[in-house]
Amino acid sequence: MTHTITRFIDTTYQLAECPTWDDRLNRLLWADIQGRSIQSMDWASRKITTWQFENEVGSFGLTDDDRLIVSVWDKIVLFDPESGASEVLAEVQADEPRTRLNDGKVGPDGAFWVGTMDTSSPREPIAGLYRVDGSGDVAEIRDELQCSNGLAWTPDGTYMYHSDTSPGWIEYYGFDPETGALGSKMLYAQQTNDTGRPDGAAVDTEGNYWSAGVSAGVLNCFAPDGNLLAAIKLPVDKPTMPCFCGPDLDHLIVTSIKQPADPTAVEPDTLSGGLFLVEGHGKTGLKTYRFRTAKS
Repeated sequence: MTHTITRFIDTTYQLAECPTWDDRLNRLLWADIQGRSIQSMDWASRKITTWQFENEVGSFGLTDDDRLIVSVWDKIVLFDPESGASEVLAEVQADEPRTRLNDGKVGPDGAFWVGTMDTSSPREPIAGLYRVDGSGDVAEIRDELQCSNGLAWTPDGTYMYHSDTSPGWIEYYGFDPETGALGSKMLYAQQTNDTGRPDGAAVDTEGNYWSAGVSAGVLNCFAPDGNLLAAIKLPVDKPTMPCFCGPDLDHLIVTSIKQPADPTAVEPDTLSGGLFLVEGHGKTGLKTYRFRTAKS
């Protein structure tokens, strides 16, 4: 299968991440982690609205009352895009100054699943994976991680994927879509610098797992059994996360990290930090889950 990759928008960002499709408002949202912002693009008009935050935005999700649940450094915040009001719901690893919140998604159980990462170099296993519910209760799911990433669920919601970028593994668990209870942990895939250490991910309706290979400039597509189906070379070195979007969920967007300027380059880098459209995959994505607030 031949894939075509083009720029989706002209703007670039410092660290574009967490592309998310909002089916109620027909808009694509994404974060700029280092830019401390969330962008929202109306699908029909292509108009982009930006919301600024006080600290780095690791990830976010949709809520059942059309707010956003946002991870802002070590805080989980409920943000109202209409009024601009923010409400702190919880804190995660606030006593560990070396970590910040990273990849996060709302699961089939209506909770916000979010991991942390060690911001120092070299990374140490001081991060974790957490589940935050509508009442603000935080449950530690896993510890001794370096850079939690790759959260996604199978189409029926009975398995959850999770990765750690630094050691390069992708694992999956049995998952109860009603309660969020996890079953046994199993290895799904092991990645390296050359094959693309796993960053953000998405799952299509056939159950394939799409993983941004942040160390190799590729978008990897794995079959449900873990076999690699495709390694799509991208025009940037550090892709961060794929997302199926659009009214029919058939557009595949990939975000990326802005690379430092290379003084020896013949031409300036105008692509890294951008959003890219991948065509020719023939797949469609899954509807985005919404966080169940305490009011629901």
